[in-house]
Amino acid sequence: MHGLVVQLQVIHALIMREIKTRFGTHRLGYVWALVEPSLWILTFAGLYWLMGRLSPPGMDVVPFIATGIVPFLLFRGTSSRNVSAIASNKGLLFYPRIRPLDLAIARTILEFATCVMVFVVLLGAYVLLTGHSKFESSLKILLGLGLAAGLGAGVGMSFAGLSVFAQVFERLHNPLIRPLFWTSAVFYPLNAVPSSARDLLLYNPLVHAVELVRDGWFTGYHSRYINAWYPGLWTLGLLFLGLTVERAARRRLQLS
Repeated sequence: MHGLVVQLQVIHALIMREIKTRFGTHRLGYVWALVEPSLWILTFAGLYWLMGRLSPPGMDVVPFIATGIVPFLLFRGTSSRNVSAIASNKGLLFYPRIRPLDLAIARTILEFATCVMVFVVLLGAYVLLTGHSKFESSLKILLGLGLAAGLGAGVGMSFAGLSVFAQVFERLHNPLIRPLFWTSAVFYPLNAVPSSARDLLLYNPLVHAVELVRDGWFTGYHSRYINAWYPGLWTLGLLFLGLTVERAARRRLQLS
């Protein structure tokens, strides 16, 4: 029990250090966490307007784009932060109580909390401006965001551990993640995709997380093809792989 308390204290200290590093050095640090996704959402909403493209029936364009972009940014951010967790904190690993896994947990918790806050503030502001206050299920929204964070953590931990053995894995991360922006149902509801393409998209676990968030927000939308267990199993598998590689990387770091 004492060991668990100590480990929680370590993770808390790492989270506070990460907050100071990411947001505390700039006056607008905390605001930027809201500005970046807001710019993404407003940019694509503007493109919809310029091209005369309509959002799917029963879905206003801003929440439709937000429910796609925020889970993707959460996945990408969690993955990217964890990829660099070991390389950018090697000095901390000399302390016996700090392990690579603690760095990954701290970064994942902070990224998840930040994206939940962003989601609440952005769509809360939209609700206040438009008066559309109904949503389907906060549980589904949190589950979808949690799965996106879990997938990102698993991918990031695996790449971070592998990069200890070969730096090429860290360089490969972004090129491999980038295509997911267009293949994760960020800009289209899965129900509207032709069956031949939909069957392929469903192999992507991030699609299920994005659609779960969308399903939880819109009262008139029910995604008929998603399965929360699928990204959950992917998350467990990736975390197992990440933890295995992390343990091997820990030995490598101790020897170097």
